Amino acid sequence: MPLIEIKSNQQFSELSSANPKTLKTLFFYADWANNCEQASQGFKQISEEYPDNEFFSIDAEENPEISEIFDISAVPYFIFIKESSIIKELSSADPQEFQNEYKKIVSASTVADNKSVSKSPENEEEEEEETEEQLNERLKQLTAAAPVMLFMKGTPSEPKCGFSRQMVGILREHQVRFGFFDILKDDTVRQGLKKYSDWPTFPQLYINGELVGGLDIIKESLEEDPEFFTQSLAN
Repeated sequence: MPLIEIKSNQQFSELSSANPKTLKTLFFYADWANNCEQASQGFKQISEEYPDNEFFSIDAEENPEISEIFDISAVPYFIFIKESSIIKELSSADPQEFQNEYKKIVSASTVADNKSVSKSPENEEEEEEETEEQLNERLKQLTAAAPVMLFMKGTPSEPKCGFSRQMVGILREHQVRFGFFDILKDDTVRQGLKKYSDWPTFPQLYINGELVGGLDIIKESLEEDPEFFTQSLAN
């Protein structure tokens, strides 16, 4: 897929929600920042080297709604997304550093994909069911994918329920950078997470891999301590 220049929030929402299993890389830049030109060259080169993956260039100032979603405060900035989850963020103008990081992510992603392929005979239609132990290990990795991880219905740009929308609003208000996972894209994760964390509803917020709670708990925690997020991330 060729490198795509994002021109609107609607275009971004449509493209970013399609093909969730494909590795997507977002490149935030600004025309006035000289170091973005160098970073752009490295980004373009990688997009040509990996045509099956998806690459989006985003002018941070021309697309403030998208920049706000990801709390972009500096450019150039790269965000790597797969299966509706942010798996890595990188702030760097060094094209070699970006390319090295990208290749590491592709390598790790390929290994993970290979492990998920069923080992059943080719003529067997049903895939081998994931064991509870395997699911719990996957959930452990997902909940710790970023220092702050939000499991929500929909995405930050298009929440699918009012509670998820409110949680995203709270995180943005407190300038908390967070990864997210759209539970509507994976029912195994949706149902498994309820048991894994003994928490029946969504959204669910995790800090440093530990469940903090849902919307009501977060609101109460902030009422008791306005520095709740800062204190929690420091622990």
